[in-house]
Amino acid sequence: MAENVTLARPYAEAAFQLAKSGAALAAWSDVLTRLSAVAGRPEMEECIGNPRLSPAQLAQLCLDVAASGNSLNLSTEQQNFVRVLADNDRLFVLPEIAGLFNELKHGHEGVKDAEITSAFALDDATLKTLVADLERKFGCKIQATVRVDAELIGGVRIAVGDEVIDASVRGKLAAMATALKN
Repeated sequence: MAENVTLARPYAEAAFQLAKSGAALAAWSDVLTRLSAVAGRPEMEECIGNPRLSPAQLAQLCLDVAASGNSLNLSTEQQNFVRVLADNDRLFVLPEIAGLFNELKHGHEGVKDAEITSAFALDDATLKTLVADLERKFGCKIQATVRVDAELIGGVRIAVGDEVIDASVRGKLAAMATALKN
């Protein structure tokens, strides 16, 4: 939702500046990812929308759930960040904050996200080769997310930023159909 992204952007930028100044980008990324998973749970969404819970109670609940059954230790800055979000009624935008933070982190580190969709599961060797080829082509580090879509029939479809490389059988058939219509 565009409105949530607008609300989340200043918090993501603030978290990024804190993480960058403390040389803790990876730690903040892990914490924000975990907190966004907590905030996205239906039970937590219900609590966030409950007017009977004070911001302090919501912040503590979020921190407790994030730390339970997990070796996640939040720094004082990270705990204060959650408290600020609760005080400003912004816990519900944690998923957007985490996403924007990771975009800033990747931009700072020179990393691009690639979504690789394959007709079949890719083995580790094939994936490594494909990622290496993409890193050479784009001149940066690639963080790949792989998913399987049998509707592609064969081949792969790769999206890196705004660029899409469609080497799937389905894509080639669609291109042929378009060519035949013209």
